[in-house]
Amino acid sequence: MSKSLTYADAGVDIDKGNAFVENIKKIVKETPQKGVLGGIGGFGGLFSPDLSGMTEPVFVSGTDGVGTKLKIAFLTGRHDTIGIDLVAMCVNDIAVTGAKPLFFLDYFSTGKLDLNTATDVVKGIAEGCKQSGCALLGGETAEMPGIYGDNEYDLAGFSVGIVDKSKMIDNSKIKDGHQLIGIESSGIHSNGYSLVRKICFEILGLKVDSFVPELDKTIGEELIVPTKIYTKVIADILKTTEVHGLAHITGGGLDENIVRVLPNELKIRIKKDSWDIPPIFKFLQEGGNVETKEMMRTFNNGIGMVVIIPESATSEVLDTISNSGEKAFLIGDVKDRDDKEERVEWI
Repeated sequence: MSKSLTYADAGVDIDKGNAFVENIKKIVKETPQKGVLGGIGGFGGLFSPDLSGMTEPVFVSGTDGVGTKLKIAFLTGRHDTIGIDLVAMCVNDIAVTGAKPLFFLDYFSTGKLDLNTATDVVKGIAEGCKQSGCALLGGETAEMPGIYGDNEYDLAGFSVGIVDKSKMIDNSKIKDGHQLIGIESSGIHSNGYSLVRKICFEILGLKVDSFVPELDKTIGEELIVPTKIYTKVIADILKTTEVHGLAHITGGGLDENIVRVLPNELKIRIKKDSWDIPPIFKFLQEGGNVETKEMMRTFNNGIGMVVIIPESATSEVLDTISNSGEKAFLIGDVKDRDDKEERVEWI
């Protein structure tokens, strides 16, 4: 060969990767920095937690991706909110233990690095970190030619939080008579998008810029709405109320996710029509002729987080959620069950 090959000739541009790190340094510094040691660019992120006032600190971790919602980002060309989804799916999971998220790390992989797209993704991740009060401690960017289609990428991330063991929500105090309070979602969040895309783009034949009167926006604008982050409202509730259980409503819906935090001898009763179901879910159900049971086990249907508390605390928690700027509904309760009974009853 007359030419000496470089890594860039094989599709991996080291210089562009270095330029990307420089691009995002300022973005990363805009996330909470308390406890952060050093900056990005090293081999590992360093964090010194404040353990003052804690008798037995417990670290809580969570990891996730955003699933095929990535396809919506590709179709719309909008990449500045998908990072919020990534952070939300991780920090909401650790928040159900009562933990405060400390830091977040991401993994971004693509076939060919596009600086503008990658920077927009990190802007969204940083925004998610700001909303949840944690630091964007670092991450990894990988160019992998031949793995992804043109202009496509994948995302994964994880978060670490902390809670004093004496204040950890371990679900052991949940009992008969406890109430279920649902906090509204911002929409579909990041679950069920394979079914969503099949309904919208295959069955209904929509394009991302198709205007949907029932939604008063294009379908792309609706589907890209980021997942709500619940860390702030949970922290507000915990300041005044002893919460006995929390459930992040993701894939599996209300049925499966609430039961995950219940002792086996208990069941839940969910009140039909006790909350406002956003129009997007009715649109999907009618467009895909999806049975109600299937809707409830696939999507959050308007409830993104459920708080389980003694009945005496109901009014207090509803007021706290409202004062936090969120909307909540009393959607059911907890009852004793025998071995032959189902764990979920719709009433």
